[in-house]
Amino acid sequence: MAQLVRNAIEKAPALLNAAATYSKPRLVTFWRYAKVELIPPSPAEIPRAIESLKKISSSARTGSFKNLTVKEALLNSLVATEVCMWFYVGEIIGKGGIIGYDV
Repeated sequence: MAQLVRNAIEKAPALLNAAATYSKPRLVTFWRYAKVELIPPSPAEIPRAIESLKKISSSARTGSFKNLTVKEALLNSLVATEVCMWFYVGEIIGKGGIIGYDV
């Protein structure tokens, strides 16, 4: 057991350096996208969002969504799933825990 602990202590700095080297460029990329994608909408973008919602509503009423390609339908469903997941994450943060959800 002592040998295992000694090996872990000896290898820890090398593993931490490797993890830092691996994650540093990925974190830079993440922050670059986060600065653009995670900001709230500006007042100029709100009318475009309203028009987009009207377009989705009319598509559902007229059935024109049936003419989407598989790729477009997949992307739309992924966006809808992302919106639902962010809603649930917000609910969990607001409640202060995951208690009360069927996980």
